[in-house]
Amino acid sequence: MIKLNKLYEYPTSTRALYNGERLYDIGEDKLPSVTTILSATQSEEKRTSLAAWANRVGQDQATRIKDSAANRGTVMHHILEGWIKDQPHVDLTEVGQQAETMAYQIWDNALKPKLHEYWGLEVTLYYPELYAGATDVVGVYDNAESIVDFKQSNKPKRREWIEDYKLQLAAYALAHNEVYGTNINKGVNLICTKDNLYQEFIFEGEEFRQAKFEWLRKVDQYYNQKERK
Repeated sequence: MIKLNKLYEYPTSTRALYNGERLYDIGEDKLPSVTTILSATQSEEKRTSLAAWANRVGQDQATRIKDSAANRGTVMHHILEGWIKDQPHVDLTEVGQQAETMAYQIWDNALKPKLHEYWGLEVTLYYPELYAGATDVVGVYDNAESIVDFKQSNKPKRREWIEDYKLQLAAYALAHNEVYGTNINKGVNLICTKDNLYQEFIFEGEEFRQAKFEWLRKVDQYYNQKERK
């Protein structure tokens, strides 16, 4: 059983679509999600690449692939959260059984040996007046205060392919540091493919500091684009 150290009171929030954008209701504020900002500020190269893939496999097949991955990832998250809290989540569907084998890879390789304590799960974080989002775990991972996110993948990742994952972690760390006065300088992505290949990507030091600057540049770009519309 992993220790819960409830150092902070995290806000409750609701998520909804407003004018096609995913926003968080935080008190009186409606803040764009981290993923909304990343999507709105995508490079033209990335947009073209994603469109080319969808055209290559067919729009219907592309939708099926994305929906299947999303469902599998959601179940895997529920299973891992249940294990961390010692409240196992059982899903006997075909998707659930696959997600459980994937969850075991992340549990055995990362969470069980390295997550020393957690402060919150599925934590809503926000940077006042700018953005909000939810991260899977905030706590102490491998002896450092960290933001931790779980990801499922259809195929193995290379570090250079997961820039958005790094920026998500940076966004959450900045928000936590701003609101709670912490100094989180480590982000962790724990990934398992549908074929049960486990990968761990850690971002810290100068790389993570630069990611925070790049994230703030994205936030600035997002709001400038909004003003021009």
